[in-house]
Amino acid sequence: MGRMTASSGRRVLLAAPRGYCAGVDRAVIAVEKALEQYGAPIYVRHEIVHNKYVVQTLEKKGAVFVERTEEVPEGNIVMFSAHGVAPVVHDEAKQGRLATIDATCPLVTKVHKEAVRFANEDFDILLIGHEGHEEVIGTSGEAPDHITLVDGPSDVSKVEVRDPSRVVWLSQTTLSVDETMETVDALKEKFPQLISPPSDDICYATQNRQLAVKQMGEEADLVIVVGSKNSSNSVRLVEVAKLAGARAAYLVDFADEIEEAWLEGVTTVGVTSGASVPEILVEQVLEWLSGRGYEDVELVKAAEESITFSLPKELRRDLREEAAALVAERTGSDRTAPSGQ
Repeated sequence: MGRMTASSGRRVLLAAPRGYCAGVDRAVIAVEKALEQYGAPIYVRHEIVHNKYVVQTLEKKGAVFVERTEEVPEGNIVMFSAHGVAPVVHDEAKQGRLATIDATCPLVTKVHKEAVRFANEDFDILLIGHEGHEEVIGTSGEAPDHITLVDGPSDVSKVEVRDPSRVVWLSQTTLSVDETMETVDALKEKFPQLISPPSDDICYATQNRQLAVKQMGEEADLVIVVGSKNSSNSVRLVEVAKLAGARAAYLVDFADEIEEAWLEGVTTVGVTSGASVPEILVEQVLEWLSGRGYEDVELVKAAEESITFSLPKELRRDLREEAAALVAERTGSDRTAPSGQ
């Protein structure tokens, strides 16, 4: 069998880096640690990261995902997802007498801080990003009166500012690098005095994964991106693969979503995964391909990654006690029954 596949020339190009970034790794571990430390339930506002498998796995362990802060019963712990939240959400948690764990990715927090700083200096902020994405909602909430969303180059013509000499652009961390620069170029044409952020907002992991796919796409007939449909950086990888020259590119959550028909006339398959995807899902895709004669796997390495982030500081406190104290404060009694156990 091995000799036949070698002569058929079928091969897999496996992107590196791929999968978990430091911010996702930190957020997922934070949920697991909170469950270990405080017991279930731990409420999480929105999906902790945009991946179906990760969310299902954490639900089995006792995490409860909610869309709104008000859904969390008082006296409980609520965790904010890696995408970050607007300041108003912290206020909601206080009003609901909830102890909080903030698992916002530090690279998203950096963009939040930039937004606050430029708003304090009374700049108009042009936030490049996708409307409705949780990260964009969170960043916009830091300075709603100063921020205008620019959703790609086609949006630029509609943008209006108060003073063209006091304009800065910021961006969502998970965008296509090339499309963002296209948007920035169009904005600079319209506002020649446009200021850029002090450092690039698109995160290192997004850039590296796109770089690997660009290198792979030139040679791949088909690219399979493992990731969920609501994962912005995963969707971008499909677009980048097509632009890089891949004949076809598809997004799948699991190996069983791959269709045999995609392999017709395909010699080289590129495989990568979004920044919120556990490696086990990629291994299952490689196994599926191997069973169809694509056994030869070559690594396409675009960068080395060694970044790690420390866990949210709140995990070093007794949050169950904090939550109980918040409820006691309201009732004026020190006798607090443990809630949500």
